[in-house]
Amino acid sequence: METTSTAPLNGRKAQAARNDHVILQAARAVFVGDPGAPIAAVAERAGVGISALYRRYPGKEDLLRKLCSDGLKLYISEAEAALADDGDPWQAFAGFMRRVVDADTHSLTINLAGTFTPDESLHRDSAHANELTVRIFERARDAGVLRPGLDVADLSMVFEQIASLHLGDETRTAQIRHRYLALALDGLRLGSADPLPGPPPSAEEIDRRWAAEQRPR
Repeated sequence: METTSTAPLNGRKAQAARNDHVILQAARAVFVGDPGAPIAAVAERAGVGISALYRRYPGKEDLLRKLCSDGLKLYISEAEAALADDGDPWQAFAGFMRRVVDADTHSLTINLAGTFTPDESLHRDSAHANELTVRIFERARDAGVLRPGLDVADLSMVFEQIASLHLGDETRTAQIRHRYLALALDGLRLGSADPLPGPPPSAEEIDRRWAAEQRPR
């Protein structure tokens, strides 16, 4: 039987791919910690020359857009996996929430929203991610596993609250995030509960934060 295999990258391309991964990992750490940090801080953390960084990303906004694009694609992947899960409705919903918390995509939202101008590709991915989230939410709601009064926008706020938690090292932070996600999931699940106070955030309120003028650079 004939088999096919993917040819490995040659030495130069493999090194470029490794450098790009290191740069993006460094950029995430630097800008999530300090959105106002200069791009030179990324090069220093990555251990690459500033010229090597600029060859890949001509400016800080290009790097920020790439980080958020990758984050959106990861979120979309998890959302698609949740929609493909035709098992228990609550477990599919809760599993999606847990995987998104593990992916930590919303650290990018709470730290980078308003620090750069999204391009058309980001707008398209964001719209797609939102459409998938609506489908996940509506499926769980229609299955009768969510408490009354919830809105799909409530999920974004839960994710952002969880992403804001930091305690100790990465392992301890992951533990504490899942602890409070468990409490949040108890609040989202159908059961005896008082009506929720106040309306959910509107789409305009959420989207407004991505306007670059909302946060000083």
